[in-house]
Amino acid sequence: MSDQLSDRMKELDSADDKSGSISRRAFLKYAGLAGATIGLGGGLGGLLAACGGQGATATTAGATTTAGATTTAGATTTAGETTTVSTAAEAGREIKVGCVIPKTGALSTFAIPFDWCNDQWKKALAGGVVLGDGKSHPITTIVYDTQSDTARCSQVTADLITNEKADVIFAAGAPDTMMPAADQAEALQTPALCIQGPWEAFYFGRGGTPDKNPFKWGLALCVGVDAMDNSLVDAWNKVQTNKKCGLIYSNDPNGQALGSEKNGGPFYYKQAGYTYTLSSPYQPGTEDYTAPISEFKKSGAEILSGVFNSADFTNFWKQSLQQGFKPKVVTPQMALTFVETLKAIGDTAIGMTCEVNWHPAYPYTSPLTGQTCQQIADAYEADTGHQWVDTLMVMSLMEWYVEALKNTSAVDDKEAVLKSLLTTKVDSSYGPIDFTTPIDPTLIAPVTHTTPVTLRMPLGAAQWIKDSNGKWHQALVSNKYCEGAQIQGTVLEMNYA
Repeated sequence: MSDQLSDRMKELDSADDKSGSISRRAFLKYAGLAGATIGLGGGLGGLLAACGGQGATATTAGATTTAGATTTAGATTTAGETTTVSTAAEAGREIKVGCVIPKTGALSTFAIPFDWCNDQWKKALAGGVVLGDGKSHPITTIVYDTQSDTARCSQVTADLITNEKADVIFAAGAPDTMMPAADQAEALQTPALCIQGPWEAFYFGRGGTPDKNPFKWGLALCVGVDAMDNSLVDAWNKVQTNKKCGLIYSNDPNGQALGSEKNGGPFYYKQAGYTYTLSSPYQPGTEDYTAPISEFKKSGAEILSGVFNSADFTNFWKQSLQQGFKPKVVTPQMALTFVETLKAIGDTAIGMTCEVNWHPAYPYTSPLTGQTCQQIADAYEADTGHQWVDTLMVMSLMEWYVEALKNTSAVDDKEAVLKSLLTTKVDSSYGPIDFTTPIDPTLIAPVTHTTPVTLRMPLGAAQWIKDSNGKWHQALVSNKYCEGAQIQGTVLEMNYA
């Protein structure tokens, strides 16, 4: 590897109507993503009648936590601290937060960051929280495992609402969790705060249209396909290439969405002046990638991108090197979220680029703990022994919810709480949350109000490098959609020496 690479560590058209509703013309640019990422919400309503039995649910041992911290106006509480007050507030009832998380199965990598965030919530709120009704309420999280299954996600969401009497649902872990949880919350008229998936899938994939918003109860902090692909282009532009891409996408909802020539990666890459060879979709678990690799070599592609899970990309990359395909830029979307993939590939992964949904370089601070993004990442690594991961953005759900509860006196009224969630403005550790801004999905901004029920949150691009001690790092190389985040270096091309 080159010393430089190893040592470095250091438009769509705007909306026709900016008054609060996006034009049909601009909105339709995104609507084609619907069919690709759905398949998750269909038929979920029929599960409602069968959701009452306890035998269908499971609460992970140790995952039910009682939180709380007593605060008064002007007082702040940080993780592990309890604020002393001179006059105790009247005790209020327990607030129950039902959490649906893929703790086992294919999406289980989301569990460790969530569990850590859950512990931080418990510490930060220890003792009770004085809410808008003037009473000090304990807050309890009840965590159910979706087992990475969409039907089970729907089932346990209903159990949390009907049996556990959850006041709100938190759903984190890809569209497979967000979408069925939001559908059940919609049916049972309970607020749901969702995170970690594209807004295009969450809205259009569940039946939203440019003309009609059928949703009320499920709100989401999302990534955006447009921001993701434009951030990657911003990174690619910093490397001298022939602008020829070899693109390969998995034959599953994420691959179908991100690989769409109408409004996925190929659309944005072409708009930015890149040409591409688009391979046929591959079935996850494919063992032989000779055909697409041969296509890319023949086309002269100097950029490789597409959608992979970690195992598939590891296999694809080993075959690419064996067959002499060595592009200057390698950007496998989704595959490089966790450092374990880089470790499995080895040093030939140095210099690979990826999207990043949250980063220690983001300029935000948690209103619950007082920690900066860097401090959150450092604490996570110290506590768990794992390298920080961008799914730590889940911290923001409780930050948002608690602030909304403080802003309403009717904490027992779900309609009032929902209204407060939509009107509360809070600077979270994931970025500013504000649903009162005008709807315009075409904006290039750190946070954009994309539909009545979704915000597109900050997103950047990073390059994986190693420091002198052999530790992997994601160096932020594009802040086009996360203004204020510190760029940590210029993108360098892959080095196969």
